[in-house]
Amino acid sequence: MPYGSRLAAMMTRRIGRECVYTPSARLALYLALRRWCRPGGRVLMSPVNDDVILFVVLAAGLRPVQAPVSQWDGNIDPAAVPDSTWRDIDAVLTTNLYGLPDRVVELRRRCDQLGIPLIEDVAHAIGTHVDGRPIGTFGTAAAFSLSKHVAAMAGGFLAVDGTRARRELELLRDDLLTPRRLRDDLATTLRPLARSTVRTLRLVRPAWRTMQRLGLLERDDFRMALHAPRLAGSARHAPSLAAYEPWVRVDLHGFRSRHGALVRGQLELRMALLDGDLARRRAGVSLLSGTTWATPALRERTSQEGPPSLFRVPLLVHDRDALVERLVDHGVVAGYIYDPPLDDYAGAEFVEPSPSPAAARWFAAHTLPADPLVARRVIGALTKEKATPAHPPMTAQLPEPDPDPTTTPPTPLGQ
Repeated sequence: MPYGSRLAAMMTRRIGRECVYTPSARLALYLALRRWCRPGGRVLMSPVNDDVILFVVLAAGLRPVQAPVSQWDGNIDPAAVPDSTWRDIDAVLTTNLYGLPDRVVELRRRCDQLGIPLIEDVAHAIGTHVDGRPIGTFGTAAAFSLSKHVAAMAGGFLAVDGTRARRELELLRDDLLTPRRLRDDLATTLRPLARSTVRTLRLVRPAWRTMQRLGLLERDDFRMALHAPRLAGSARHAPSLAAYEPWVRVDLHGFRSRHGALVRGQLELRMALLDGDLARRRAGVSLLSGTTWATPALRERTSQEGPPSLFRVPLLVHDRDALVERLVDHGVVAGYIYDPPLDDYAGAEFVEPSPSPAAARWFAAHTLPADPLVARRVIGALTKEKATPAHPPMTAQLPEPDPDPTTTPPTPLGQ
């Protein structure tokens, strides 16, 4: 029986596609890029994304091409991508940032016209739907994460079409897995329980401050250290996951460790709780979307379709960086901030910069990702801190594209 087949079967029943179980979404994404992209290919992606994803793309031997994004959600704006860029790319990688869907119908149409794969990163969007279909069913392949939901902190899937593709990917995965160690399995099993205990006992602030003082956080800022000379040297070995492992493993050292029965059993139990988790997220999104810090697009979508089950709710605030630090004193740790955009972070040596970076820079600098599971605590903290909502520059400077049929158009500013 293939490794992780019971978990894969659970995910297959949920979305209706063949699934390969992986220890992490980043490994699933690497498998997809290696399977459907030739080394040296150019991959269109949003610059408002986790730096780990950038390094996964580089590890696959590919050139990241940064796309213009929507100022309303940080996802790729297909209408703003120049024709010359469309003609010169070999794949498209979505983000579905914080669970807000990419414009997948338009992106799929473009990819079909060009004969290139659409790879969906669904790490944030396991509960997101477009046109009645779950995100993760539009692309050639889709990488899911369990570590982002039900507090699993491990586990992922790669969803594909066809038994043959699944079997090929299982073989490629098995070659990349590192041996199971009991100590690692115990740590992976206990880590979610420890985090839950910290939250229940309201120890977030002292625990976080202690980790900061002891230097136990792998990032000193929102982005990890680039180590450019070392990174450039790794390119000589690409495609190679091992060559880029110092970057790809940050925040999840066991991203390709073979999970034993203990971890897989816990993940099966947590997957059974997923629908309840998504329902609680929708309740939190409902509260947060009614605040003055919510984006007009989210408020409009919630009022018309009901609240989506987002992983994080992107709130737009002034003086975001200082506010993030002060929120810790209220027991609110804001993670998943992707600032600066990847082209500013990595530079032209490692990525092709966006032709129009203003929207990405503004969105990345003003977005405060709020956990909907602690919505009331977030609202209370922001209210006490007198957080000021931020509004994008005038639409004359940052034009909003024609409404996409997969998303609800935002309410114009001032209305």
